[in-house]
Parts: sequence; structure tokens; C-alpha cells
Amino acid sequence: MPNSFIRLVADKNIPYIQGLLDPYATIKYLEPEEVTPALLRETDGMIIRTRNICSRQALEKSEVKLIATATIGTDHIDTDYCRERNITVVNAPGCNAPAVAQYVFASIMQLINRPLGSYTLGIVGVGHVGSIVEQWAKAFDMPVLLCDPLRREAEGGDQWVDLDTIAAKADIITFHTPLIKDGSYPTYHMADETFFGKCRRMPIIINSARGAVTDTKALIEARKQGRVSRLVVDCWENEPAIDRDLLALADIATPHIAGYSQEGKIRASQVALDAITTFFMLPRVTVDAPLPPAPAVSVSKADLLASYNPMPESDAVKAHPEDFEKIRNSYKLRHEVPQGLDRS
Repeated sequence: MPNSFIRLVADKNIPYIQGLLDPYATIKYLEPEEVTPALLRETDGMIIRTRNICSRQALEKSEVKLIATATIGTDHIDTDYCRERNITVVNAPGCNAPAVAQYVFASIMQLINRPLGSYTLGIVGVGHVGSIVEQWAKAFDMPVLLCDPLRREAEGGDQWVDLDTIAAKADIITFHTPLIKDGSYPTYHMADETFFGKCRRMPIIINSARGAVTDTKALIEARKQGRVSRLVVDCWENEPAIDRDLLALADIATPHIAGYSQEGKIRASQVALDAITTFFMLPRVTVDAPLPPAPAVSVSKADLLASYNPMPESDAVKAHPEDFEKIRNSYKLRHEVPQGLDRS
């Protein structure tokens, strides 16, 4: 019999979790819009994703003690308020990093037909995702510029550059930062009018981080003025109500699915399940799928091209932007690119 004293809510769109906790707790699987403040007054724990907004207003009268988000980021959660209320927040850093790297390179290969080594890649944010992007880029003999002020401050070394250098010297700029609105190194609108005004090589801009890392109006103007040559947009401000002008200008426009691999979802779902069972002292449960291998150290161009093509999702979003969320939720999870040795 389930423990009716432990009341859980889970986003029904999170794969690999349904039915696993039912023997041990009372659990409801719901769409994000069905998770109301009134419901949370009778909820002890949550398994969520980015569409579940855990604001002060949503949580202030709740009984929630644990939020397990099957995502790398936590900007959809008011973490300051959670600390005030002693609500534990657990996320899954790095779970989808190989998939996002796969998306970045698959998109690049759709847009260029010259050897990758002839392009300088600027990586803004060199954490779980950015480190894999760096590793693969070097395997393709690409010159790489790294911008990560937090790592630069913590580790030192001369391998780091600032954002102005990225703007001036990179042919391709890819963002892999969390969304941070305050503190010493905010990332909100870090790619703004000033940043794009310093772009010298008409770079390809790739945002598979968070929509508000780039200033939408500034990005549109930069593309119209020719300061940037191509746009790859997976993360948008105000999702799912995406900007139609930016959509029209984007060469690749996808519905926030850069990290949507089977392996990434398995990792994230297992982290969320472990958080629930540990916190509430329930028997451990495991996803009904093989645990994925470690990320590929290097990949081949042929394997990347065979593993993923972002254009079908881009065409779908461009044709029906009003179906952004529907396209995202119905996306068929892909496999990550395998380890490869061929640099061709």
C-alpha cells in the first residue's frame, strides 16, 4: 500500500518516472498548468521541469518540502524563497550536456560547408556543456576562445578571455550559461546591443542556454544590420510566446529541445527519483532503461550528421509557432552521438 501521508506531484511530461513511486506514496501526474497554489497546499514533494514555475506566490501557502527538478537549471524556481522556507531544491547538473553539445555541432554543420578548423569558436560559459563543446571543438582542430569569469576567478590561468574578445575574434559564438540576474557576473541580456556592436567577424550566434541570455531586440537588430551572419535559437525569451520577428530571422529555430536525448532524460529522471526517495526515506527505484555511458570524449563529423538534424523541428516551429509547446512535448527523444575517432 502507498504511504498516503507522502503526497507528491510530478510533471506528466517527464519520461521514465510514471508508476515507479506509486507503490510508496500518493502521486499525481499533471500538466504544468494544473499545478496550482491550492494543489500545493496538499503536496509534500514535486518532480518538475522548466515549465513548472515555483514562485513565492505558488509556494508561500504550500506544504512543499522538496522540489526535484529534472533539469540542469533552477531559474524557474525561487531558490531564495526556498531557502527562507527550508524547502530543499535538487537539480540535475550536466544531465543533458552531451545532447546540447550534439545540438550545437549538428546546427553548425547545417550552416557551414567549410572545414570546422577554419572557424574560431567562442564558448561563453564553460561548465558541463561548454566543457564538452570545447573538447569536441579541439578534436576538430577548431581554435577555441573560452569565456567564464567564475572559473577564471577560481582557477586562474591564461586560457580565459573576456566577452569583448569573444565578440571581436570569434566566427561562431555559443552560449552555455545559467540565467543569473544579479551578483558579480549576471548573464541576463549579456549579449546586448553593446555586445553585438563589438562583433567584428559577422559570427554565427547559438543560444541553447536560456532565452534571456540574449537581448531579443538587440539580437534582431544585429541580424538585420549584418553584425551577425546566422542565428541558431533553441532558447527564447517569454517561451512559449516566442518573438515572431526573431523566428523569421533565425536560420535554425527549435522549441527548447537541444538537451532532449534519451540518455539525458534518463540521467535527469534518475536524479529526481533519487532525490525523492532519499528525502522521504522511501525504497530506491530506478528508471526502466539502461543507464547511459559517459559522454563521448570526441566525435566524428559523420556520426554527428547521422545522429541528429535540427531542421525538421525548425521547419515545424517556423510553420506553426503557436504550437511551440506541442512540438516540444511531442519531440521524439534522440540518442546522443557515440564516441568516435575520425576527425573528418
